[in-house]
Amino acid sequence: MLQIDTWKRVLIWLTCALGLFLALPNAFYSRVEVHNDAVAAIEASGETPALDAEVAGWPDWMPSRLVNLGLDLRGGAHLLAEVQVQDVYDARMEGMWPEIRDLLRTERATIGTIRLQSGPADEIRVRISDPEGMPKALQVVRELARPIQTLAGIGSTDIDVRAEGDLIIVSLSEAEKLASDDRTVRQALEIIRRRIDEVGTREPTIQRQGEDRILIQVPGIGSASELKAIIGTTAQLTFSPVVSRTGDADAVAGSGNKLVPSLDDPGTYFIIEAAPVVTGEDLVDAQPSFDQNGRPAVNFRFNTSGARKFGDYTAENIGSPFAIVLDDEVVSAPTIQSHIPGGSGIITGNFTLEESTHLAVLLRAGALPAGLTFLEERTIGPELGQDSIDAGKTATIVAFAAVLVFMAFSYGLFGIFANIALVINVSMIFALLSLVGATLTLPGIAGIVLTVGMAVDANVLVFERIREELKTARGPARAIELGYEKALSAIIDANVTTFITAVILFVMGSGPVRGFAITLGLGIVTSVFTAIFVTRLLIVTWYDRRRPKTIEV
Repeated sequence: MLQIDTWKRVLIWLTCALGLFLALPNAFYSRVEVHNDAVAAIEASGETPALDAEVAGWPDWMPSRLVNLGLDLRGGAHLLAEVQVQDVYDARMEGMWPEIRDLLRTERATIGTIRLQSGPADEIRVRISDPEGMPKALQVVRELARPIQTLAGIGSTDIDVRAEGDLIIVSLSEAEKLASDDRTVRQALEIIRRRIDEVGTREPTIQRQGEDRILIQVPGIGSASELKAIIGTTAQLTFSPVVSRTGDADAVAGSGNKLVPSLDDPGTYFIIEAAPVVTGEDLVDAQPSFDQNGRPAVNFRFNTSGARKFGDYTAENIGSPFAIVLDDEVVSAPTIQSHIPGGSGIITGNFTLEESTHLAVLLRAGALPAGLTFLEERTIGPELGQDSIDAGKTATIVAFAAVLVFMAFSYGLFGIFANIALVINVSMIFALLSLVGATLTLPGIAGIVLTVGMAVDANVLVFERIREELKTARGPARAIELGYEKALSAIIDANVTTFITAVILFVMGSGPVRGFAITLGLGIVTSVFTAIFVTRLLIVTWYDRRRPKTIEV
């Protein structure tokens, strides 16, 4: 018999009502978006009376989660960046030299004097005056080796140490380079995400592509150059001892040192020690502020480890100059007047207020571990994004209207029931997209259009099966019941195979392909629900009330 329990009916209608309720904010997109932006601004900066009117534009008791619009719909910037992982090898070797130097000096009686030699940037070459002490020297340096903490590097150490004549050559092992490459790209990915989040953009797409590339798509930003200004600056801050000051751009820095220009005083150069005392990695906070003369500056604060190193160095080097270096330019080189135990300080320079704010953002987000090379960049204007939205709307409306008309003419009253379920289906797709915070792109709209067709396909299978049962002279109730029972396996098979395809596209794909897979996968779930439960409930409810002797499908 055609029968659906009361609790099932209530549950189906509640699910449909919840879907329509959650999808409703998308019908008032601009209004809700302004409301959400105002709420976020108030939470960030406190009560702002000027924003109260925008907050009041949408009731607080209503849901306010929206489907995020992707780059091709909103407009924005697209970048494909390659991480220069070689930079990390060079920095590792540069930072390791002081440790190697101090260890070898303790064995001077055995190995003689030591001298750093020039060579490739990713190697340290040290010449010892007594080659007979080479075995001891190698043993001492190899004590710095650490095991690699990755599955691929089990049993390996992070450095290779070998001898060539009277030279000790230290380099990163191949296993460490592979592990370092992965860490570097992951760290760059996280820092780029933090920098973009600091600016407050909506739903950026930041994901790894291949071994050393990162895809960055930020809707709503003005241009690719603006995005590059945010993420392309390395903002590598170091605090380094000053060896000397010169006006010669070609001055020889000497081993273990490097020549860097002054940011504020063109024509002035500083020779500083290549190994810094403290780096930007030890920073925990940086905020724009003003110096004692009222000029824009940046206050910074170190973590416990950085504060200890900074404090120890200032205590031991009172009266010596100390360079604050940002991206290989000396921002300031003050003389240490006294011990600075608190681990905080201020960066001054010829900044504008905007520049000091931007620098604070970069320092808070952290330094990129390596440089970026931008292989591809595109700017999509908001007008082009609006054209995409209009084209997508037109395609969806035309497809939707054609399906509604076809179902109504082909199946009469049953087709109208299917159309009602179809409207609920699309609403539930938008409700789920809003709930999970998914980003809608043009391929995503294509996924919705495809879902509309698949939802109708399930109803067509049921209705055609009901027609077949009616031809065998069965009664209306039995024909409807058998139609749903016998069509169920075909509906499940078709949708499960398509859902598996959507999962594969999501796992293996990226960017727009994932957007298509998400809307297709969610659409399959909602179309199965509406085809099997909602349409059936509408037909059963109608049949219970009318009790017709015959039906036409």
